[in-house]
Amino acid sequence: MAKLAPSLLAADYAKLGEQAVKVTKAGADFLHIDVMDGHFVPNISFGAAVMKSLNHYETAPYDVHLMIEDVDKYAEDFATRKTEYITIHQEACTHLHRSIQHIHSLGVKAGVALNPATSILTLENVLEDLDLVLIMSVNPGFGGQKFIPIALDKIEELASIREENKLDFVIEVDGGVVLNNAKDLVDAGCDILVAGSAVFGAEDVRKRVKEFKKIIK
Repeated sequence: MAKLAPSLLAADYAKLGEQAVKVTKAGADFLHIDVMDGHFVPNISFGAAVMKSLNHYETAPYDVHLMIEDVDKYAEDFATRKTEYITIHQEACTHLHRSIQHIHSLGVKAGVALNPATSILTLENVLEDLDLVLIMSVNPGFGGQKFIPIALDKIEELASIREENKLDFVIEVDGGVVLNNAKDLVDAGCDILVAGSAVFGAEDVRKRVKEFKKIIK
């Protein structure tokens, strides 16, 4: 059964704790934490202090997505008792293998994200070290963008490589995920769906989470 990770990038920041609890109680499996630095991507979101403020709430585990430069310097700030994954970008890392091992040394599962124009072949030599591969289905930096269809092909190809090589990383997709394409993504091999605007932009957030969960079960 696939899992759902609502992205807090689309939440109401004035009610962040309340909304994190709301989606958790509705059945969300993770809270997707989008961290942007204004350098690697053309936008700024929030940092570790804001994420850690949620530690006082009963929420799903954190799925941290670092869209930043100099990941080795900042990864430790996001490793908390509630952090399940820390995902970094292939395009932002000079020494990708070293950065993956650094995340593992923090006691956290390591993921690598690929932008839409980046081939999955760039991960050929590190797939055995990964717990998660994140396929970006929009260009990172802003929420609410439309799904880029080529991502579906990349998920299918990655799922095939995983099966052929008997690997156990999970496949995540982020960007333009809505109710209408959720089933296709799961059928292609996706294990975790990140949805921001499609969840927090709904009139009834709890109902929307349950709708997603029904589709991807």
